[in-house]
Amino acid sequence: MSSSRRQFFQTAVVGGAAILLKLPVLAQEAPAGKPKRFEPNKWITVGADGRVTLIAPRSEMGQGARTSLAMILAEELEADWKSIVLEHATPGPKYPGMRTSGSSSVSDCWKALRVAGAAAREMLVEAAARRWSVPAAECHARESRVVHAATGRSLAYGELVLVAVTLPVPENPRLKDAKDYRLLGTRVPRLEGPAIARGTAVYGIDARPANALVAVVSRCPVPGGRARSFDPAPAKAVVGVREVVRLSTGIAVVANDTWAAMKGCDALKVDWDEGENRADSTETYWKRLEAASARAHVTRKVGNVEAALAGSARRLSAEYRYSFQAHAPVEPMNCYADVRDGRCEIRVGTQAPNEAQAAAAKLLGIPLENVTLHVTLLGGGFGRRLDHDYVPEAVELSRAIKRPVQVVWTRRDDFENDRFQPASISALSAGLDPAGRLIAWSHKMTSFHLTMFGPYEEGNVDPDSENPWGAFDCPYEIPALSAASAVARSPVPTGAWRAVDYPPSVFARESFLDEVAAASSRDPVALRLDLLKSPEVVKIGSGEVDRRRLSAVIALAAEKASWSTPLRAIPGRRVGRGIAANVYHARTHMAQVAEVSVGKEGDVRVHRVVCAADCGQVINLSGAESQVEGAIAWGLSAALKTEITFRNGRVEQHSFREFPVLRLSEMPSVETHLIASGAGPSGMGEQPVPPIGPAVANGVFAATGRRIRKLPIREEDLVGRG
Repeated sequence: MSSSRRQFFQTAVVGGAAILLKLPVLAQEAPAGKPKRFEPNKWITVGADGRVTLIAPRSEMGQGARTSLAMILAEELEADWKSIVLEHATPGPKYPGMRTSGSSSVSDCWKALRVAGAAAREMLVEAAARRWSVPAAECHARESRVVHAATGRSLAYGELVLVAVTLPVPENPRLKDAKDYRLLGTRVPRLEGPAIARGTAVYGIDARPANALVAVVSRCPVPGGRARSFDPAPAKAVVGVREVVRLSTGIAVVANDTWAAMKGCDALKVDWDEGENRADSTETYWKRLEAASARAHVTRKVGNVEAALAGSARRLSAEYRYSFQAHAPVEPMNCYADVRDGRCEIRVGTQAPNEAQAAAAKLLGIPLENVTLHVTLLGGGFGRRLDHDYVPEAVELSRAIKRPVQVVWTRRDDFENDRFQPASISALSAGLDPAGRLIAWSHKMTSFHLTMFGPYEEGNVDPDSENPWGAFDCPYEIPALSAASAVARSPVPTGAWRAVDYPPSVFARESFLDEVAAASSRDPVALRLDLLKSPEVVKIGSGEVDRRRLSAVIALAAEKASWSTPLRAIPGRRVGRGIAANVYHARTHMAQVAEVSVGKEGDVRVHRVVCAADCGQVINLSGAESQVEGAIAWGLSAALKTEITFRNGRVEQHSFREFPVLRLSEMPSVETHLIASGAGPSGMGEQPVPPIGPAVANGVFAATGRRIRKLPIREEDLVGRG
């Protein structure tokens, strides 16, 4: 990962937290007239009607982040959960750090929202005490009311607004002890759930005013190509088409409605200059990665790996490959823009609202404050909506036609113009001593650079790089260990995919560790636990891995999966279990056991997945479990079914027919077991993805004796009895 990419993620986590931590020192000024609400800081308001509003700083794309943030606030504020409502923040000077990435929404906001809620609670208690002329120590808050214990009197929060607004905001309010939580750690339905179920929730694609036109853009099917010329006449002949406009990204067909825009785009005649990538194929890209591997640089080194490998009694080597993948969210990219009178209004589902706002302002050459961006619900993000390429496109078109317009991507557009998870190759070597102990380990990962984070710079080596994730931060104690990274220029747009480097590197690491276990006649669970015994806590780069927490989830997953008990036989199928584990950025500790079966024709079925995790303080138990289940479905799709391939420079997958994500009937039962470690919350959105691929691959080996070294698994590799 380049320095700029690493800084991007650091800013997403550290910058957002730094902004939020300013909450408690915001001044409270008494209003000139009678206030209608109490605003102790920019994130919370309490109305005279008793409603408590959270101004949400993070995007909601199905992960349940905004419900979790509201739970944190409600817990410390002692608010009645039924009184909570949500508003989304608008990016700008008041809210400068709204990026949603890295599964860090809860951890970023954890302390800040607790302090904000506790401060508001203390002010409301003080307001009630003054109304009753009693000491505040004799009062307590509960369910949006302040109670005077001695007399049983109580006042609703809404009744205390007039007094509360006159009080100073406490700088160091007392936070609740975890043992006193009444809401956190329980099961709470998502706040958006009813609106989503009724079809009234507003996603980006719904956020189109009645006066707006609709556009679909024809883009070159080969990345890097451009239009030489185009004939607008066939498109304009379609009923409802209004204009055909050349943009920097392609040719836009503007119409009265989506269907007319799509049909007009289909009819449009464009002569494309397909550029230098027009003859590329998947095979071309694998060869480029193979060549780039020679340029790898070591990012972590423990001991003398070369000498340990050379002197080992037995040496193992293997190569693992991970294919290109698409994000494929259910809602394709879209953006509404209205440019007029030196101002711009945008309505869009985005993970990076501040960056999108800044890009629009730069394109138009207007002050940032003249761009208003409304964040809608996102119909899936997975990292795709961290890039905001689809926002300037709509802004550019609105400026050109001088009308409000929504640009809608078709499903084909979304596949062909994705920011793909890049393909990668991991080369691993291990050395065993005469007793079969693992004494040397080398992991080199070669991948394409992520274009989302800036241009490729040949030979630019970051000496402080902690990449590749999953190889650099290998959690096991091995006397001689090295991690190396090689990055090639990407011929196609690439970007952050759910868990980024971890899925391919953990697939390689955990699968190869299983190979070591087999070669040394060790049980895979026992081997992992042995490699985590000492030291119990180890600093790796900028992170600190607690091996006790990782050992605990491995042991728990094995126990709950009945690891030592033979699986029930399935007639005509071979059965096996596999295990894999990972620590995500020294925070969330995860282990998974997959129970699989393989048919005579090589078809793989995953029947059960047991997941044990230590994600620190659980906020919403239902949310944590759904994140595990969704992430496992996501990871299983990539392990068993999906990949992006190229021919003649073009993406070969254009719909879910060619990119067949896991079906409901193929979903295994998933058991989630959470360990309470006392740590702060550390995220569950991306963290369950990396272990599932290797857990399944290791289960396939247990069933068939055949190693899986490339994902997705193909039936032809497993035909027969093995």
